[in-house]
Amino acid sequence: MATDPLLDIHALHAGYGETEVLRGVDLVVEPGEIVAVLGSNGVGKSTLNRTISGILRARNGSIRFDGAAIEHEKPPVIVKRGLIQVPEGRRIFPNLSVRENLDLGSYARAAANRARNRERVFEIFPRLKERRAQLAGTLSGGEQQMLAISRGLMAEPKLIILDEPSLGLSPLLVEELFALVARINDDGVSVLLVEQNVVQSLDVADRAYILAEGHFVMSGTAADIGADPALKRTYLGM
Repeated sequence: MATDPLLDIHALHAGYGETEVLRGVDLVVEPGEIVAVLGSNGVGKSTLNRTISGILRARNGSIRFDGAAIEHEKPPVIVKRGLIQVPEGRRIFPNLSVRENLDLGSYARAAANRARNRERVFEIFPRLKERRAQLAGTLSGGEQQMLAISRGLMAEPKLIILDEPSLGLSPLLVEELFALVARINDDGVSVLLVEQNVVQSLDVADRAYILAEGHFVMSGTAADIGADPALKRTYLGM
């Protein structure tokens, strides 16, 4: 029996002022998938994330999440539905402890399960358990990224959007990060992975979309896109 997409975006237009950034975007995330959105800086990836999350209002088109139209909803309503974004740049609260940062993640959703979800996060990220009383601002860059993702998991997301999670991390930490993305997905969370790191994103994703100049120029299975040298050379600079 076919299931409806978890996230279904059709003919989406969005931008800032007189500048249109997204020009008719179609995207689908099925339940249980990791879907990668790949592209260089300035092609509209962050605009897409902001529009899905309700931070930026769509100009045209539709966004359906878990069967409901959300293109006119405000961010708190979207969060309560289970669509959680981990923004680029981590944006943790540096003067709060690791535990306090985590608990804030369940403020709008899943507050009743806070203690259980905190322990679940500590199982996935044992380093955070070791540092639970430490001020978040004193963590390493990799640990801060783990904390940002963990804070998103505290809300029991149905879909988590990871915006450039590997940005600024060492190669070893990047490898660890992508392994953790796969583990999160194995635990039942669908993932929209928005990245510039092409090779490792394609390794972990089920499907991928290539974004260029505000629209998707290609989509397909991660394996097919990864095997197409002309596509990588033309759109991804590889």
